[in-house]
Amino acid sequence: MTEWSIHEVAQRSGVTTRTLRHYDAIGILSPTRTGANGYRYYGPEALVRLQRILLLRDLGLALSDIAEVLDAQQDPAEALRTHIGWLRSEQERLARQIAAVESTITAWEGGESMMNDDMFDGFDHTVYKDEVEERWGAEAYSRSDSWWRSLGTEQQAAWKNTSAELAGDWVAAAESGIEPGSTEAQALAQRHVAWLRAIPGTPAHQGKAGLKPYVLGLAEMYVADPRFAANYATSGGGNGGAEFVRDALAEYVNSRL
Repeated sequence: MTEWSIHEVAQRSGVTTRTLRHYDAIGILSPTRTGANGYRYYGPEALVRLQRILLLRDLGLALSDIAEVLDAQQDPAEALRTHIGWLRSEQERLARQIAAVESTITAWEGGESMMNDDMFDGFDHTVYKDEVEERWGAEAYSRSDSWWRSLGTEQQAAWKNTSAELAGDWVAAAESGIEPGSTEAQALAQRHVAWLRAIPGTPAHQGKAGLKPYVLGLAEMYVADPRFAANYATSGGGNGGAEFVRDALAEYVNSRL
């Protein structure tokens, strides 16, 4: 049977060796065998399982939920077929965004009117309505959506700027090589939690009761969901930045909340 080392799997899949070891530690992906030298090796079945994990991450599932799905769907081929519809839907949405951006470039360079019916095709924030409602409830979406719509253009721009600055500071911290439990990283984690608590409708905003599991779940999602992981992408590539954020947030909420 052909096997691949943990470094080969990391290189081919884009998942860091640190994440692979984490998956092993929590029991969702064990290596096919471990050599006498301590190196992990992965066979075909392990690679298929990893592919399923990555697909489920793209759906925004927490690792605990992924473990349940993997255990419930024993037939890998059948399980993978269930992802095809979502992937095609996502492909269509991205194609719409690409077309919208290309149209904007053409209009800009040609001196044409910028605002048209297709300019924001594929960008509507309400496309995540079902996803948010399923995870946190209809009331959470409604309150957050109402809050966002109540903000003026300048306030929305200021909020986006604050969010971008926070993400940028996370990336800089990750690239500096500091530890997630360091004073600097924990100060960022404190800022991040305060930022989350400012959003009405979320468990973070509603009080301390659901804050810890909410933040831990989001921290895992930052790594699992490419839409979030992209916010913390470092120059080295991969999910290292998002993993740094996850680990720092986990350290913060487990030690202070």
